[in-house]
Amino acid sequence: MEKQLKVAAIHDISGFGRCALTVIIPIISAMGIQCIAVPTAVLSTHTGGFDNFILRDTSDFLSPCCKHYKNLGIDINAVYSGFLASEEQVDSCIEFFTAFPDALKIVDPVMGDDGAAYKTYTKGLIERTKELTAHADIITPNLTEAALLLDEEYPEALSEKRIRSWAERLCKNAKAAVITGIPLDEGSFANVSFDSKNGEFNLYRWERIPVSYPGTGDIFASVFTGCILKGYSISEAVNYASSFCERAIRATIDNGEPIRNGVEFERVLGKLCKDFGD
Repeated sequence: MEKQLKVAAIHDISGFGRCALTVIIPIISAMGIQCIAVPTAVLSTHTGGFDNFILRDTSDFLSPCCKHYKNLGIDINAVYSGFLASEEQVDSCIEFFTAFPDALKIVDPVMGDDGAAYKTYTKGLIERTKELTAHADIITPNLTEAALLLDEEYPEALSEKRIRSWAERLCKNAKAAVITGIPLDEGSFANVSFDSKNGEFNLYRWERIPVSYPGTGDIFASVFTGCILKGYSISEAVNYASSFCERAIRATIDNGEPIRNGVEFERVLGKLCKDFGD
């Protein structure tokens, strides 16, 4: 029997609302990979659409956690970071990268959406996140986050030529970049990737679904990460993760629940078990 793969997921966790570790743990697990949860913050709910949520910053937890795992000799195959609650946590992510040098380094720079940075992401934290992406093998920003990383204005639409240019520019630091949620000037939408190792550019077109759920990016990046560890190429991983997100969203539409409750990905987890189970 092959040794089970392990991912250290450095993300926040919300008790209610499907995003971050609440999504990442079951998805990574369904793909036959052990998820080692490293919470950057603990929240009662996610911040999209809920008032008076409770948040506890866990910045002082991350470095001791890293040292503990290193001392235990845990073989970590990927370090996958997401939402960070402070600038100090950037240093902790880099500490994880250094402590496990053979691990794949995936950074989902969770900084904003719909053309604006999240309120918790100060200018200083955005600049530190740019620094973090320079240590990554693969980064997975949405269009808003790509614009922030490149100091570009958020565009209403992009040509295929221009979005390829953005992806290539992001790879001046990371070895590969994936950009999600892109409106193309031809009227369709796409997720794209660029792999600087082989110069491959991939564009996955999708039909816009007239609803926007929180946590969709976490679903995408988690499935993508699992695919890469399972031996998929970057373009194959983008295509599979994009298709899975569409499946999950379509399974959620018209469920009568508030959009803020997130994508009911639980309905389609069996797809991952079927495709990636032994």
